[in-house]
Amino acid sequence: MTKVVKVRQVPDEESPSTSELSSKLLTWYELHRRDFPWRSASSCYEKIIAELLLQRTQAVTISNFYYTFLQEFPSWESLSVAKESRLRELLKPIGLWRQRARMLLSLSRALSEMEFRLPSTREALERLPGISQYMASAILLLCHGRKEPLLDVNMARILERVYGPRKLADIRYDPLLQKTARSAVNVDDPVGVNWAVMDLAATTCLQNTPKCLECPLSEMCQFAQRLESSAEERRT
Repeated sequence: MTKVVKVRQVPDEESPSTSELSSKLLTWYELHRRDFPWRSASSCYEKIIAELLLQRTQAVTISNFYYTFLQEFPSWESLSVAKESRLRELLKPIGLWRQRARMLLSLSRALSEMEFRLPSTREALERLPGISQYMASAILLLCHGRKEPLLDVNMARILERVYGPRKLADIRYDPLLQKTARSAVNVDDPVGVNWAVMDLAATTCLQNTPKCLECPLSEMCQFAQRLESSAEERRT
């Protein structure tokens, strides 16, 4: 008889609590956090420019480029009057320069019509050029102090490994990921939890070669437990 394995689609009463997850992440983050210049940025512009540049690009690459960009374009105002040819030239070292230049110009010029004030609602933000669900969450989190998760493929990977696979392919609409991510950042330090997830995904909870023995979530992680069980079976 074939054994039927039940796969949980949303956290249930037997699942690790998100408060435990957040606590472990923040403790780990205190010791293993990566230092990037935008994490100590003072203005909303500096924070959001970093998030826009980080899309589809490694953080180390942007870290080396970040101040170069800010020196030439220190504000939305300066960016809104930039020449696209100059912006493309500046962005070439990080790739996707045509798309990035168009998006940054469109966004900054749209904001110029709003006196450079970023909206404070998700609906209004997502109507702006280049503002996805993720970017809207970043603005609400970093500029407006909301408890929003920066849910991307990296956060999705960690949550799925701990709580089980998602039901929908699109992470923007999956109930497991949306519910669990929002619960995880509903703490006093939502920014810290988000950055802890980013750093853990980049250094430890890797896609193909996860370092489960070094991970603070290993004891609560379904994926790590399956790997350990498989290893034990091979040893016996």
